[in-house]
Amino acid sequence: MRGYRYLLNKIAWACLTVLFVIVLNFFLFRILPGDPARAGIRDPRMTVQAQEAIRVRFGLDKPVINCFESLNPLRLGKCGVNPLDTQFFIYIRNLFRGELGFSYHTNRPVVDMIGERLWNTILLTGPAQILSIVLGMGLGLLAAWKAHTAIDYASLIGSLVAWSVPTFWLGILLLFWGSSKLGLPIGGKMTAGATYASTAEQWLDVLRHMLLPTITFTIVYMGEYMLYMRSAVLEVLAEDYTLTAKAKGLKTSRILRVHALPNALLPMVTIIALNLGFIVSGAIFIETVFSWPGLGLAVYEALNRRDYPMLQGLFLLLALSVVLANLVAELLYSVLDPRIKTG
Repeated sequence: MRGYRYLLNKIAWACLTVLFVIVLNFFLFRILPGDPARAGIRDPRMTVQAQEAIRVRFGLDKPVINCFESLNPLRLGKCGVNPLDTQFFIYIRNLFRGELGFSYHTNRPVVDMIGERLWNTILLTGPAQILSIVLGMGLGLLAAWKAHTAIDYASLIGSLVAWSVPTFWLGILLLFWGSSKLGLPIGGKMTAGATYASTAEQWLDVLRHMLLPTITFTIVYMGEYMLYMRSAVLEVLAEDYTLTAKAKGLKTSRILRVHALPNALLPMVTIIALNLGFIVSGAIFIETVFSWPGLGLAVYEALNRRDYPMLQGLFLLLALSVVLANLVAELLYSVLDPRIKTG
């Protein structure tokens, strides 16, 4: 019974957070400067009538919310507008139908566009996250085992540099180095206009395009995981039960495997879960530098074009992934650590 109460409490807080995000998601992008009907337009032949037709097509001519013609509190409108015919309630109604609207730029359903980009982001960040977790935790465990040695100092300095270096700067350096020294592609997912004799040849081309952004992503997150893992293992090795195990004559490998690693995983669960939730935001710089057609690049393009529906869909996906990752981390904590009360 106590376990169910704990579970329901966490799910309830997650649902409240999602409701707050849904409301914030609508208003956040409508305070951006600029006119969506003119964003991205460079054609001088675009008339005022054509711009007004775009506003009507996408519902931008409707009040943002009843009694407000805009988000400017000094510009109050009349309250005779039907609340159900405002941008806010149309957005809520469509959201509960599973619709995110149509992109202002492509006039395509946002759900379809996000689905296409989501696969590309998972394809890029999935292997990079696995590599960064394995390498980071392995190096952190090794550095803690060899504490205050040359191995520890080298790992610590390397991880600090990797974690603190700007992502876009590291990506640009690897882009120049990989393209000039190794002849790797400078951007995109596949070679433009290329024809493939087989599926294997096509995937080989995709892997060549993935190599540099995957290395960039791995280096950045590996440094973070290494530092957290090293700190957690050092803390566990200083505990009384670890010192007792050493006094009993247990091998160092067994102490690390049986005592240090399981207890050090607890703080790592939170870091890994939150990073998985922030994959979209973390990939914006990498995908922009390498022109990878994923969610990160979609965020950058939608911001430049004032594409409200696309921005709302992407932000909602990011927020939901973070809330879900945080919920999973808290539930895993209750499983991994029996000291956490579930009542």
